[in-house]
Amino acid sequence: MAQVVEVLVEGGKATPGPPLGPALGPLGLNVAQVVKDINEKTKAFAGMQVPVKVIVDPATKKYEIEVGTPPTTALIKKELGIEKGSSDARGTKVGDLTIDQVVKIARMKRENSISYDLKGVVLEVLGTCVSMGVTVEGKDPREIQKLIKDGSIAVPDE
Repeated sequence: MAQVVEVLVEGGKATPGPPLGPALGPLGLNVAQVVKDINEKTKAFAGMQVPVKVIVDPATKKYEIEVGTPPTTALIKKELGIEKGSSDARGTKVGDLTIDQVVKIARMKRENSISYDLKGVVLEVLGTCVSMGVTVEGKDPREIQKLIKDGSIAVPDE
């Protein structure tokens, strides 16, 4: 029966210390090798917390690493180079994304979304922008959502 260890690590900076080491040690794995593999798979998310699952077969000591994607808010903050969203999303704007940046974030979140297509994921990302106080192309993200829905702004197919 496979055992699953789920942890949140900083992209590319996992260490053999807690929370990984104590969780993996009793399973008889080479913790240093697992940490190296996790860092290799998460280096694209440097500076962000990334959900990671290590699936271990205790009998063979073989393991598989599944990397989730950081929350949409973390991806937006990284894209804008900001520490946090606005505490007053209506009154104070903290940054401005381009449509291309929104599509880039949507592509990263595609696997974890319940939307049928990329357009739906883009609309979800825009919704997150609203609550964070982030504008898109200098406009309120809700305006951009309307323009996408009526076809004025085209979202690439996948």
